[in-house]
Amino acid sequence: MRSGFATLVGRPNVGKSTLLNRILGTKVSIVSDKVQTTRTQVRGVLNRSDVQVVFVDTPGIHKPRTLLGERLNDTATHAIGDVDVVCFVIDATAPFGRGDRWIAERIPDHDNAMCVVNKIDLASSEQLLTQLAAAAELAMGDYFPVSARTGEGVDALVDAIAARLPDGPAWYPDDMVTDVPEAFWVAELVREQLLARVREEVPHSIATRVTEWEWPRIRCEILVERDSQ
Repeated sequence: MRSGFATLVGRPNVGKSTLLNRILGTKVSIVSDKVQTTRTQVRGVLNRSDVQVVFVDTPGIHKPRTLLGERLNDTATHAIGDVDVVCFVIDATAPFGRGDRWIAERIPDHDNAMCVVNKIDLASSEQLLTQLAAAAELAMGDYFPVSARTGEGVDALVDAIAARLPDGPAWYPDDMVTDVPEAFWVAELVREQLLARVREEVPHSIATRVTEWEWPRIRCEILVERDSQ
């Protein structure tokens, strides 16, 4: 069988987490329109009869203005190395800019990288052609227009990733879809709802953690930067 690792990298809010959830057919990474929603490497495991792909979702890479931003950038850039395939995700509706190019320059092997142009369901034909032309200048191995929201083009992307993996044993049991601990996942779901429901009252830099777990009762702490929050 084939097995290996594929990492998803790109600027914030290009749809990496939504794409991972679509590929796996289940939710393993929280989604928000806030930048820095994904803060750690989240691994999702796709199992087929002849292949296992371990996808690594990463924080969006951006120009950091805080220590948190610097650490998230470090987390994302470290995930680019030591993987079999790098999926460089860009937004079909947003101009290809210096931030995209900065990330592309940090991908060590473009032959093992593919450019994924996401959100094609929201882009005009002109926008899509412009993005594909810009992506072609990067000289990556493949280019895939997809919609993580509708699923268009995702199967072709997954097939191409699987074809690039080396022969090898499975890294995870065939019934595992993520290696995220259950308590961490619950805390992330709470943070996702906070970002969606009280977005004006609390900053995106909030953190959450489970402090008590006696089913069906779960206690989760919300950590903020200042007492006034």
